[in-house]
Amino acid sequence: MATVEDLGVSAFINILSAFAFLVLFAVLRIQPINDRIYFPKWYITGGRKSPVVCGCGVSKFVNLNLSTYLTFLNWIPGALRMSESEIIHHAGLDSAVYLRIYIIGLKIFVPITVLALLILIPVNVSGGTLLNINRNIMFSDIDKLSISNVSNGSQR
Repeated sequence: MATVEDLGVSAFINILSAFAFLVLFAVLRIQPINDRIYFPKWYITGGRKSPVVCGCGVSKFVNLNLSTYLTFLNWIPGALRMSESEIIHHAGLDSAVYLRIYIIGLKIFVPITVLALLILIPVNVSGGTLLNINRNIMFSDIDKLSISNVSNGSQR
């Protein structure tokens, strides 16, 4: 049976891996060798040249400017503040669609999360139905969070 600790460990692992992938993306994004992958429109419009042709030594492949590693996540607030037409012009239609889906997801799931944390979970935990049934039933702390802990016909 799953416990609250199991849920916490799973959430910790998922949050840690999501942050690790975000950091990996951001670090790979600022490497000169990956410019063609992350900024293709700049090459098409002539805004950037290939670092292999115009760079020298190791700086062709690795960004040696340490200040960019300290501010590597600064693009996120800027991207969320841009208008849709600016995003399409700067990064392309796929980026605009992705950000639109992301923002719609936030608009849907943040209120649902607040509702669940403030109303649904306290109602389910305080139900007490699982404790009053048959003592032979085995349940964990996770089961107390479910709707099965609220009795049939309850005002809750």
